[in-house]
Order: sequence, then C-alpha cells, then structure tokens
Amino acid sequence: MSINGELSAERTEELINLLKSRFDKNMKRHQALKWPDVETRLRANQHKLWSLNEMEETGGEPDVVSLNKETGEYQFIDCSAESPKGRRSLCYDREALDARKDNKPVNSVIDLAAEIGIELLTEEQYRDLQQLGKFDEKTSSWIKTPDNIKALGGALFADFRYDTVFVYHNGAQSYYAARAFRGLLNI
Repeated sequence: MSINGELSAERTEELINLLKSRFDKNMKRHQALKWPDVETRLRANQHKLWSLNEMEETGGEPDVVSLNKETGEYQFIDCSAESPKGRRSLCYDREALDARKDNKPVNSVIDLAAEIGIELLTEEQYRDLQQLGKFDEKTSSWIKTPDNIKALGGALFADFRYDTVFVYHNGAQSYYAARAFRGLLNI
C-alpha cells in the first residue's frame, strides 16, 4: 500500500500493471502513444505514482490521454464513466466549507485535489475529455471555476446529457451525492 506519499514496490507493480491494462483496453484515448514510453516515464517519476494511486483509490480510473511534446510530460486524467465515487459530496473550496454552518461535508474539492496532488479539469479540458468517450451521463463533476465567478460565491460543474456537454453553476457551498471532480496529473 502507500505510506507518507510513497508506494511499496509491490503496489507500484500492481498500479503499473493496472494502468497498462487500462491503456491497452482504451487505445482510442491515446492512439499515438506507446505504452513502453509511458511506463519509462512513470518509473522515472516514482513520486507521481502516489498521486496516480490516490486517483485510482478514489475511483477515478486514471488513464493517459496525451503527451506534451514541449515538456515531455504525459497527461493522466480520471476516465471513470461516472464522477469518482471517493470524491463525491464535497463543496468547492475551503472558503465555502468554512462558511457552512450545518451539514458540513468532510472536505472541499480544491483541498482534496491538493492533497492528492492533482489539478481540477478546466472547462476546455472537460470538453476535450468528452471527445474520448462519454463521461458523467448520470453524475456531474466540478470544474475549475474562474476567479470572477468564485468571487461572487459561485462554482462551475459539468456533465454530459443528450449528446451535449453542459456547464452549469451552483453556490460554492453546495454539495451533492452525485457530484465529484475529475483531476489531471502531468508526469
């Protein structure tokens, strides 16, 4: 398992095998990429494997979706069909969490993403993800909210219905059993 942000050798091998299996089953997500190159990058960045493991453990089913040719980094995104179960029922950020008087959730999206070591998807990244499959047909996912909206107490979320990506708003203090967040990790 993992201790203090590090994975055991056994868990590292399990995770890499799981990621390879997912890579092989979902080639449409990364047609131009080759697994040996991805695996080499993963093994050279052991500290990032802990974050990938946390993405997996919270139900995100991370998969590699692109390569940044400028930085050489692979981008992993949560590709679970529905929003990750282990990250649901969270309000948007610490300010919203602290402002709740009753029925506080256990954490906020922004805080949990930071704890895991991942970034929240932007609206553009969420729309790009939907080009790789159909995600959030029954759930929704918080997305990175522009500062001007957040300053007014709002937060954005998105889902996929009727063959369309919809972006909506809620108060940042709200939380729902069917809403989590999708993250990305550059390795």
